[in-house]
Amino acid sequence: MSTSFDAMPPDPPAGTSILDHLGVTVADVARSRAFYERALAPLGIAVVMEVTAAETGGPAFAGFGRAGKPAFWIGDGGPPGGRVHVAFVAADRAAVDAFHAAALAAGGRDNGPPGLRPHYHPGYYAAFVLDPDGHNIEAVCHRPA
Repeated sequence: MSTSFDAMPPDPPAGTSILDHLGVTVADVARSRAFYERALAPLGIAVVMEVTAAETGGPAFAGFGRAGKPAFWIGDGGPPGGRVHVAFVAADRAAVDAFHAAALAAGGRDNGPPGLRPHYHPGYYAAFVLDPDGHNIEAVCHRPA
């Protein structure tokens, strides 16, 4: 096992993700959906599935993903119990820049402008925003310029 970020591969091999999907609680699913629709569009991520409150008998959910597969879910549940950090893969550095601009235009708060983060590894290019509930949302590209 590597203990150095320098030893990380620049791009993980296809199919190596250990997660199928992730869900976060939001205070207002409609507000957060509007934020994420705009913020994630530059990354090619959109709502691909919805589950209504009538269908669940409880909270409503929106699932974001690519190619019809929801991987990131938001759901009503009252004020979030804690903050989370979620990093989305960007195809290139321009997509990271576009994500940051779109997220700020959608009402997000800057939590780190686009740029290199060489303390992770030399090619780690990322941007961070806080969503409407204060979750730390990141877009990251591991490819060299």
